[in-house]
Amino acid sequence: MATRPARPPATQAAYVLHRYDWSESSLILDLFTREQGRIAVVAKGAKRPYSQLRPVLLPFQRIQVTLGKPPRAAESSAGSSGESASDVQTLRGAEWAGGHAMLTGAALFSGFYLNELLMKLLARSDAHPMLFDAYALTLALLASTDDGAVQTALRAFELALLQQVGVLPDLSRVTMTQDEVDPAGRYLLLPEQGVATSRGRENELAGQTLIGLQAALQHGSLAALQQACAPALQELKLLLRALLHYHLGSPVLRTRQVMLDVQALER
Repeated sequence: MATRPARPPATQAAYVLHRYDWSESSLILDLFTREQGRIAVVAKGAKRPYSQLRPVLLPFQRIQVTLGKPPRAAESSAGSSGESASDVQTLRGAEWAGGHAMLTGAALFSGFYLNELLMKLLARSDAHPMLFDAYALTLALLASTDDGAVQTALRAFELALLQQVGVLPDLSRVTMTQDEVDPAGRYLLLPEQGVATSRGRENELAGQTLIGLQAALQHGSLAALQQACAPALQELKLLLRALLHYHLGSPVLRTRQVMLDVQALER
């Protein structure tokens, strides 16, 4: 009786979030995929000068990947990146899937900032198709010469990420009492209290802004979320930074620290 040929692995859209050395010629990649979420894969031979994978496995570039089973040596060699054999798949192939020019300057830091957030907040193999699409759209906006547009894109992505990982409260209700937010009221977004009534403190948000943000999040439109963020960019930047640091358990992200160091050197 003839055996059925093994079905080839399906291709899927992905971005490279981070890369680790696996051997003299190979890499372990942290990929953000639309179908499987954040996964680790071994790219054998990717460091060789003639490898067809080498010019493809770049950050911020959309690629189509074909995956296979984990390599036998993954368990012993992947320890430096914190992966076990069961976590790591093999990269069978990768092709560039189109996209925008490579990020440079401040946009490059912003891109690595997004990657660091995804690396630290997303669980393994937990698919978030809407967040994947939001990431792709946000990357396209980072190279804009309009700083306001860039900041709006970053705030919207931060909100979408916090919602997708389940740590963002309902912005249309006061968290402790579940009272509806008053459009004319003033509120804070606090790490341990959620949406709270403001008592004259800095960085407060208008109730109407919170209601608009919640509506955009529920609708699932990144463009609508960006529009809702625009009136309160500075307040959202500080409030969301505190919220992110609380859930990350770290006062300063590595990307932000590098950016601050570079700015200090330039001065």
